[in-house]
This record gives sequence, structure tokens and C-alpha cells, in this order.
Amino acid sequence: MDTGQLQLDFPLSRRGDVLPAECAALREGAPVARVRTLTGDHAWLVSSHGLARQVLEDDRFGLKETASPEAPRQYALTIPPEVVNNMGNINSAGLRGAVMRSLNPRADDGLRGWLRTRADELVEGLLAEGPPVDLRTAFADPFSAALHCKVIGVPFRDWRRLMSGLDIAFMTSARPFDGAGLNWYKDLDYMVEQLNVPEAERAGLLGRLAALREDEESAHLTDEMLATVAVSLFGAGAVSTSAFLLLAVVALLQRPELIEYLREHPERMGPAVDELLRWNLSIGDGLPRLALEDVKLGDVLVRKGELVLVLVEGANFDPEVFEDPDRLDLERTPNPHLSFGGGRHFCPASALGRLHAETALTALVTRLPRMRLAVPAEQLVWRTGFIKRLPERLPVLW
Repeated sequence: MDTGQLQLDFPLSRRGDVLPAECAALREGAPVARVRTLTGDHAWLVSSHGLARQVLEDDRFGLKETASPEAPRQYALTIPPEVVNNMGNINSAGLRGAVMRSLNPRADDGLRGWLRTRADELVEGLLAEGPPVDLRTAFADPFSAALHCKVIGVPFRDWRRLMSGLDIAFMTSARPFDGAGLNWYKDLDYMVEQLNVPEAERAGLLGRLAALREDEESAHLTDEMLATVAVSLFGAGAVSTSAFLLLAVVALLQRPELIEYLREHPERMGPAVDELLRWNLSIGDGLPRLALEDVKLGDVLVRKGELVLVLVEGANFDPEVFEDPDRLDLERTPNPHLSFGGGRHFCPASALGRLHAETALTALVTRLPRMRLAVPAEQLVWRTGFIKRLPERLPVLW
């Protein structure tokens, strides 16, 4: 396969229950392959684990630069360009301490128990309604929203409006559209309002950010800057945890013996979640980086200014790193998957995401041990034009 020639359009299949067939062919024949993105721009798609790690860990490949006006695009921006490098902006504004404390589950002694209670309450709701139930709207979305409402410090009663905004915020479109900007500022205005509630009502990250305004060294921080942090962290966190949880459940429902295994070995839930992260196909688009100088990547010379996309599902199923990668092995260790990214842009909420998944899956396999799909797997409807692969609905029985 000639890596210098345009090979295929990207992204690949939107189904989240079947590994795209192109992954193995690309990894074996063209681990750095030329592709065409939604916008019609050209990019290099990296599909092997070793080269993917190189891109993610090499500072010669930048993230914030992907939002510059002249850069080739993966898809049109639906958020302001400066938000693309969110963690970099947080660091440069002096907000890292407040953000990292809010994203660290160890900083809240009661968080684990609080999450267990929320998961049990949602399962009680499923049982009361009776099957079939859409697990996305009745469990995954509200559970993910509950965690992030608590972390950010906004009332849970607003979870539906916040989650509905993500349907627009994370669209992937070939062209900009008016609703994207309106959607962003609607959520930004909401977070500004929450930032300015009475001091006694403040909580979570917004409470910490509001307190920073009392410090003379933080005089440069505006309410809009602080609210931007809250909007972007809620969005990235809630959409990622919900999508991962749904696809983890899809994988387990197709292998009921693994549900039984987790019921019998609850202490193994941690390694099981890591393997489900490796297996998971929710990252529907490559992780983007822009070459800041000419860089040799495998046999390909990537030129300064070219777009590079890391194909996470290619790297996570690389047989050079994972023995028998097509087997979902809940006891697999070590497990150097790239589902949280890598390098200086490694997901800062990885521990929070793991806790969310462990709590949710424990509640489901314990209390709904006979859970199964209510419709044939091939009848699931997979969302198109979205940054995550996810089913529009996940009807289940038990």
C-alpha cells in the first residue's frame, strides 16, 4: 500500500460494536496513510500503537495549533478556537490547581459512596419502569450528568438542558453552522450565572473558581474565562463517560459470561474497565495534532503544517502490543491502551472516568444480571456526524 497516495475518506464506520475492517489493513500496510477529512482537507492517519504514541508524546505535534485559521481541518469547529487547547489555557491562566483538585476523586472522600447511591437510585428507576428500557436516557446519560454536575458545581435539576447542548457542541460537520455558536454562548451564559450564585450555594469547581476572584493575583480572570473552563470540562467529561459506558454495556451484553464473571469477581472491576477502555470504539474520530516542524514518522516525512490523526482503535488493537487483541480479556494486564490519549494532553480526568465506569457497571451487573439487548444488535441505530460513536438508544431487557 502506497502511504503517499490518498487511500480513503475519514472518519471510518460509525458503528460502535464492530471494529472497522480498515484498521488492520492500515496498520499492516500503511501505518501512516493519507486520508481526506470531512472538510476535504488531507491528513496523515496513524494506526499503529508505536507511531500513535510517538505522535501523542512528541511536542513537535501540537494540539492548539489545529484550531488556527490556516490549518487543515478534521471538521469545522463548533466551539471557539481558543477552547481547543483547554488544559493549556487552564495552565496559563493559573487555574490548574482548582481544576485538578475538582477532577481528582481522592479529593472528595464521599464521592465514591455518593456515586454508588446515584447508580442504585437509577437502577431502582429502571426496575420500577420495567423492561424494555432505553439504557441511554434512563441510566447512562443521567448518571454521567450527575457526576459532572457535582464536579462542576451546578444543580442536577438542569442536567437535561446541559446534556442536550452536547448534541450540538460535539457535532462533526464539513462546514460551520449558526447553531454551534449560539449553543456555546447559551451554555457559557448559564455557567456565568452559576458562578455568581450566593456564596453559600457555591460548590465544586465553580465554587473554587469563584473564590479565586478574591485573590489579587487573579484580577486578570474574567467570569467568561472561568465559565469557559466549566463549560468545556462538563461537555468533554459528560459526553465521553456516557458514550464509553454505553459501548462497554454493548460489549458485555454480547458476552453474558463476562457479566457473570464480573458478578462473581467484583474485585476485578478495575482491570475489566481498563480492558473495556481498550476495546471501546467510542472515540469516533482520530485524535488531531498539527506538525510544528518536519518530522519523520515511520517511513513518512510529515511536513510542517500537516494534520496528523491518531486512530485510537488501530493502536488499541495492535497485535504487536496486545496479545490476541480481538479477544475481550477482562484480566489483561498490563494494558497500555491509548483511550485517554497520551503525552501532555493525557486526559486529566482519567481517574474520575474509571470511578464512574466501575460504579456504573458494578450496579448494572449486580442488580440486572440477566440484562440483555431488547432488539437485535444489527437494529441499533448509530449516530452519524458526531465526535463519539454511540447508539441513539440502547433498549435492554432483564
